[in-house]
Amino acid sequence: MFERFTKDARAVVMGAVEHAEQVGAGAVDAEHLLLALLDREAGRASFALAALGLAERGDAVREALGEARRRAGLSQADAEALTGLGIDVSEIVSRVEGVHGVGAMSGDRKGKGWRSGRRSFGRGAREILEKALRIAVARRDRHIGDEHLLLALTVRPGVAGEVLADHGVTYESVVRVLYGGGEAKAG
Repeated sequence: MFERFTKDARAVVMGAVEHAEQVGAGAVDAEHLLLALLDREAGRASFALAALGLAERGDAVREALGEARRRAGLSQADAEALTGLGIDVSEIVSRVEGVHGVGAMSGDRKGKGWRSGRRSFGRGAREILEKALRIAVARRDRHIGDEHLLLALTVRPGVAGEVLADHGVTYESVVRVLYGGGEAKAG
């Protein structure tokens, strides 16, 4: 599949690996792909993010992703659902961090390194890569570009998609910017 990736898409994947390494994460995940997309200043995804006003709100997106990591990767919707069951996630995070330090629930493995030197991709990142392929095929594109990765992030449930939607970046808005019109949502 990676042979079909454009130079920009490969750069995003490599940037995601770097983000995962920086925080000592056990695997590359969807959030790392989003952070790598935010870092890029070239490519179709960067153009779309800038057109949708996300370029100047990148710090807010990074902060939202950091907060989700502190909640052990729970999306805001997950936290709200637990609140409905009487479980206060922010209280749990506060107590755990009070005993074990800030970021204790993040799952980061600082200083532990990667097993066997290979960067593993978590389920979320693998699903994004697969979805990007399906989106490219559905559009009859011969390549998988960074724009396909962005589109895949917008349709996969989870923290990255939720953060993008909270900042006005949806599948429909990205399609409108990139392709100039409405289109059926990718399934």
